[in-house]
Amino acid sequence: MSDLIASLEGTPAGHHAALALALMAAFLHALFGALQKGRHDPWISRAAIDASYGLIAAPFALFVVPWPEPHMWPIFATVVVIHIGYKFAQAMTYARGAYTVVYPVVRGTAPLFAVIGAGLLFGEHFTLGQWAGVGVLLAGIYGLALYNLRHVTTGRETMVPALALAVLTGGFVALYTTYDAYGIRATADPFTFLAWFFFLDGWFMPLATLRRWRHVPGSELLPLLKRGVLGAFVAYFSFGAIMLATRLDRVGEAAVLRETSTVFAALIGWLVLGEKVGPRRTALMALIAAGAVIVEFAGNR
Repeated sequence: MSDLIASLEGTPAGHHAALALALMAAFLHALFGALQKGRHDPWISRAAIDASYGLIAAPFALFVVPWPEPHMWPIFATVVVIHIGYKFAQAMTYARGAYTVVYPVVRGTAPLFAVIGAGLLFGEHFTLGQWAGVGVLLAGIYGLALYNLRHVTTGRETMVPALALAVLTGGFVALYTTYDAYGIRATADPFTFLAWFFFLDGWFMPLATLRRWRHVPGSELLPLLKRGVLGAFVAYFSFGAIMLATRLDRVGEAAVLRETSTVFAALIGWLVLGEKVGPRRTALMALIAAGAVIVEFAGNR
């Protein structure tokens, strides 16, 4: 598999594979966010997911994939610190704001900074047409957030700090997207990066939430375990897909395409959570999709 990934890097086939991977990551990331925003404390939900994917990844990191090269350890240390900041910001956001309001703000903030970061770190540059596509996508995402904000009825007293935290979380998303792309490109085997990332990243949140676990009713432990294992596999495919996409093709384009996750999040809210999707929200979701299409087809090839 590693040889196949290497053979696709920088090729037209690699570009198409990166497109498919980024869209898959978009759907799975929306599902991952919904798993954290369920009936359980978002901190506890995240801890259950992290512990699950850390334990599952351990044997693969230690015994299956090649060990990281010496220069990778400082990169992993930085990656873990960035993701800790992201998780704190995300959990605080979800604890204060309605999912359908704060999630689009997080995802809308991320691609703009990710594109700028990819330009600084990897020398990538968007065409004017692609920047127009980014503008269309952001208009749809923030429009969806504003629409949801107008209609939300619970938690309005904490909505202002929730929105500020959502912007901060989006900044962390952009930071980890660009730096993780640097990390996965810095090692010979991309699966070494992925296995060790999940192994190292899986331990902080369970330790940080030890006190909270004391207040979890015994009847909730099994549902949390199930959610943790499900979330672990969603995280593997979601994060793994976007990281492989950034190795195969341009980081900025992959980051923008992943933000179609807001469309999938709205669909999950409609189909699973029973939320209404009227003509205005449908039009805004179409705008998001149109922006992603413009970015894809306006690039110089």
